[in-house]
Amino acid sequence: MSYDYNENNLVDEFPSMAIHSNGSDGGGAKLYVPPHLRNRGTSNGLAESVNDFSQFSRPSRGTGDNFRGRPFRGSYSNRGSKVGNERQQSDSRWSSFNMNIQSRGGHSTLGSSVPRRSWNSFTEDWTQQLPRNERTEQELFKKVSAGINFNQYDNIPVNATGPNFNDSASTISSFTELSLHKIVRDNVELANYERPTPVQKHAIPIIASGRDLMACAQTGSGKTAAFLIPILNNMIKQGPGDSISATINNNRRKQFPVALILAPTRELASQIFDDARKFSYRSLIRPCVLYGGADMRTQLMELSEGCNLLVATPGRLSDVLERGRVGLDYCRFLVLDEADRMLDMGFEPQIRRIVEQDALPPSGERQTLMFSATFPNEIQILAKDFLNNYIFLTVGRVGSTSENITQTILWVEENAKRDTLIDLLAHSEAGTLILVFVETRRGADALENYLYSQKFQVASIHGDRTQEDRELALSCFRSGRTPVLVATAVAARGLDIPNVKHVINYDLPSDIEEYVHRIGRTGRVGNLGLATSFFNDKNRNLARGLVELLEEANQAIPPWLKAITGDGRPTNIPRPRNNRRLS
Repeated sequence: MSYDYNENNLVDEFPSMAIHSNGSDGGGAKLYVPPHLRNRGTSNGLAESVNDFSQFSRPSRGTGDNFRGRPFRGSYSNRGSKVGNERQQSDSRWSSFNMNIQSRGGHSTLGSSVPRRSWNSFTEDWTQQLPRNERTEQELFKKVSAGINFNQYDNIPVNATGPNFNDSASTISSFTELSLHKIVRDNVELANYERPTPVQKHAIPIIASGRDLMACAQTGSGKTAAFLIPILNNMIKQGPGDSISATINNNRRKQFPVALILAPTRELASQIFDDARKFSYRSLIRPCVLYGGADMRTQLMELSEGCNLLVATPGRLSDVLERGRVGLDYCRFLVLDEADRMLDMGFEPQIRRIVEQDALPPSGERQTLMFSATFPNEIQILAKDFLNNYIFLTVGRVGSTSENITQTILWVEENAKRDTLIDLLAHSEAGTLILVFVETRRGADALENYLYSQKFQVASIHGDRTQEDRELALSCFRSGRTPVLVATAVAARGLDIPNVKHVINYDLPSDIEEYVHRIGRTGRVGNLGLATSFFNDKNRNLARGLVELLEEANQAIPPWLKAITGDGRPTNIPRPRNNRRLS
């Protein structure tokens, strides 16, 4: 049975992909017009100008500037500026960006939210609340509103199991129910946290009680705040213990943090560090961050100013431990965020060295927390080596996706992907942040160059970029200067980029867990999002997992995708006839 190609199919399909709540009139969003229907005249709501890319247009990058295999420093100098605008005052795109980075808390990139001139990181009374700093406050507490579907979180199934644990007595419905120190309470209010998410409702009381925890929750559900709030609250109330005197005895050359948070990537480490600055604002606790790809000397100089809470990637922390610049002797809290990702990336030897072979207090004398969106069985077994008498918390099904994300799977042959992507981008609303995932670094460079040649404002990030370039690309994306970001999986885990409306899997990943993480970049904190994936013969191994995820999230399932999960080659896969592409 051959597939009957209906040229109106996609006209009917794509309006349903608009990011609006039910009942919305769409706010003037353009109707999708398939390519083969274009240039036939416009009528009855069809887009009047299907080739109008003005919302993404940008001035020329300049001659001879090609991203393939080269750093893109200097290549975004005018991206996002309107045609006809006066030339920017700065000769380099880095001037304004570096000014923003240097303004964090009044000092350098890795410092805390407290201006250095008033800083005394070796004070042992951490209950003191420092004066307000309006500039820092504005930077740290940019508002991110909860979406219209936030109330649906109350219907998400939550399960907590463990020895001597009463789940009903360990749940909160409001942050006011917590015994928070005034410093933390004020920061929670400044962050506009009006009510806890499901993972926060259950995890915060568990952590506050001192229990070890292994938690699995949907991406974008507030896991970072779930462990930072109780950890910082405990640190402020209990103080530094002997960590400060140990630092002084080592002539302040070696720092002894009270809390250690391990993350797989520098982007996630930077994000956690920023959240730590937020919740420790106006306190004497000094967070620091260590990750590869940045200058070691600069990071060691920042450490010498004091470090009470350390966020680090396993590789860079191992290097600093070997240099004798960090001691874990007095570390009371150990957090492994995106734990499965760290093990997938081959960090298990470094993690075991840090946890089992250094001076870190043993399991039972420290509190250990593990967070991730997925926990395969082998990861759960391995986690038992690090946890003691722990609670296992699941919010939703392990590895599930949010119903706030409208997921669409399209059959797209490899040679039609670029044109299909152009169609999607050209008919997105102005200002929409769109994250496009590809599998390889070379593919990211090539796709970015192609989109640029088609007059789209676009940036890309992958593992070959320098840290400065990656931070700049993310900054331009967050601000909307380059509303399209092409990324490899390096950006998929843990990054919290507010207001991403559309995630496009240009290349689907090799496993379903990675798919969950990728589409979790949208539909965060109750907001609505859209995820579109290009599927073809190369992705057959994902068919069954995709069907299960779509069914659980109450999403529409293409009949051809269901057919793939059966025996034999399906006969109703949508394939173009006469070399006409579907999208």
